[in-house]
Amino acid sequence: MKFKDYYEVLGVPRDATLDDVKRAYRKLARKYHPDVSKAPDAEARFKELGEAYAVLKDTQKRAAYDQVGSQWKAGQDFQPPPGWDAGFEFDGGDFEGGPGGDQSDFFEALFGRWRGAGQRSRAPAQGRDHHAKVMIDLEDAYRGARRVISLRMPALDARGHVALQERQLEVSIPRGIREGQHLRLAGQGGADPGAGPAGDLYLEISFNPHPRFRVEGRDVSVDLPLAPWEAALGASVTAPTPEGPVQLTVPPDSVAERKLRLKGRGIPGTPPGDLYVVLKVVLPPAQGEAAREAYRAMAKAFDFNPRAHQEGSS
Repeated sequence: MKFKDYYEVLGVPRDATLDDVKRAYRKLARKYHPDVSKAPDAEARFKELGEAYAVLKDTQKRAAYDQVGSQWKAGQDFQPPPGWDAGFEFDGGDFEGGPGGDQSDFFEALFGRWRGAGQRSRAPAQGRDHHAKVMIDLEDAYRGARRVISLRMPALDARGHVALQERQLEVSIPRGIREGQHLRLAGQGGADPGAGPAGDLYLEISFNPHPRFRVEGRDVSVDLPLAPWEAALGASVTAPTPEGPVQLTVPPDSVAERKLRLKGRGIPGTPPGDLYVVLKVVLPPAQGEAAREAYRAMAKAFDFNPRAHQEGSS
């Protein structure tokens, strides 16, 4: 997937006002409308213009796009960085893409999760519900926590430029929360213009990348390095968990990539997840004559060919 520079598509600078964006789109849309233009790429160009306009005319999408777009250039290979849109608060208004709702993969990668976010039912006289993704540490899901989070809500300033309004909220993270779950903060959404109650704020939970643990649902996995003799003979070793180190018995004749399951040691819940310890056999370097002699002795002691299964195959 390639990065799309929506400003370049519309031919406007990054500090263009909303009026600048509208004028540029109208001019180019008339030029490339399939019913008018004879250019062979008119239809594709028209869709591209519509998609760029759908983002840059929307203060919320534009602010989020600017956050990630400042690090990429048009045509570069692109994947959204983890948590790229964390902390952006949006009101879940109408979801738009290109003409006819024909969005590119790039658009979907950035804004696909926003689809339908504002379609929760609410009382007739109530402000809009707001939404935001927040990043927490895996350990918070194990223990529960109370955290202060910062949210940025895009809005237009007096000159028509997108500005970010920041607010901070103290939030209770419940023990056992999973990635993708939502926390509802009643009355923390948008104000009602008619003096009715404010909408609610829904926080989508995502985990910060962890240097050691991987998460899938409530299950957690971690790699555990072993010396060859520990894997072959068995051993009692210390293994890390998000709740602290534990003693783990490695069975004899264990092989690399074997998974040892610690039942109930995953993210708490009903039922809790499991923790999977993935064994990684690490060879000591053959440094020094004594180490090399030990490897020579192993070569003589074992009738072992690691490529036996490949021999004779085409």
